[in-house]
Formats: sequence, C-alpha cells, structure tokens
Amino acid sequence: MLSSSKYSELCVLGTEVLYILCVPYGLLLSAKGRELHAALFELIPGFAWGNALSMVWGGVFLAVLAWIGGCYIAWMHNACMKAELK
Repeated sequence: MLSSSKYSELCVLGTEVLYILCVPYGLLLSAKGRELHAALFELIPGFAWGNALSMVWGGVFLAVLAWIGGCYIAWMHNACMKAELK
C-alpha cells in the first residue's frame, strides 16, 4: 500500500525540481522553441515572464496540482490493490 502523503510529497518534490530546471532551459532553445516554451508556461494562471512573484506563484500552483495528482494516484493504486486481494 502506498502512503498517500509520502507519495504526494515525492510528486511535489519532483515537480518543483522539474519546474526549476525548465524555467531557465528556455533560454537555450531556438526562437521557435523558445516561443513554444513560453506559451506552455503561460498556461499557468497568472504566470507572466520576468515577474519574480509570478514565477514563485507558478511553483506554488504546480505544487498544488502535484499534491492532488499524487493523492489521486496513491488512492487509485491502493484501491486496485485492495480489489486484487479480495
């Protein structure tokens, strides 16, 4: 059985590491790739490039989504394991 809180914490950690690495990665891309990269980050509500508070908000927003996703995945895993044991 997966611990919902432990699994969610790991999902948040992984998401935050990826977010921190992905934000500056866009600077290494070609012009067309940089446009797509910027557009993907702008899908985060309230995100604006060049605004430090906005970038922190993006990290918080993704952490919340990762926590919810981690809880859901752990719940689904545990529910399936219980069903198999019956």
